[in-house]
Amino acid sequence: MTPIALTPPVSEPVSLTDAKLFLRLDAGDEDELLGTLITASRLMVEAASGRMLIDQTWRIVLDRWPESGEIRLPFAPVNAIAAARVYDVLGSAQPVAAGALALDIASDPPMIRVAGEVPELGRERGAIEIDVVAGYGATAAAVPAPLRQAVLRLATRWFEQRGDVVGRDAAALPGEILALVAPYRRARL
Repeated sequence: MTPIALTPPVSEPVSLTDAKLFLRLDAGDEDELLGTLITASRLMVEAASGRMLIDQTWRIVLDRWPESGEIRLPFAPVNAIAAARVYDVLGSAQPVAAGALALDIASDPPMIRVAGEVPELGRERGAIEIDVVAGYGATAAAVPAPLRQAVLRLATRWFEQRGDVVGRDAAALPGEILALVAPYRRARL
């Protein structure tokens, strides 16, 4: 299974205004830097938690349908299946009927089940593409407050300490950020 990001979120879980208020910044000369740090912080929090914060579209590419008929998705939450297609022997995309795949959003990880007739596979690699919408919602208000706080604190920490932290632990999230993310981390067995 290969996940491919198709469309990024239309907004961030923390606004530039909120970050500037938190930092007590009035000037706008570093807005671009702070905006970039907010985006990078969201990506780090998403990676640490295995959860997408703001709605975004992802494509799942499979070589074949699993024997169990269950496709466990590598991220959560997933709100909808946007589209699904199978490539035939001529390389043409054949749409999968809407009722042929069922999204189980209650399971963790979210799961897509083959629930009906699906087109015949025509190639060995990348024969199936399923586009899904993942995230808590379209706005920051839909994201749980601790995850928004983790993004805000990480972005402002990087802003305040830019260039000050280098070493083997520079890629790890600080303990106070991990504590905010911990209740939302997806369990891996």
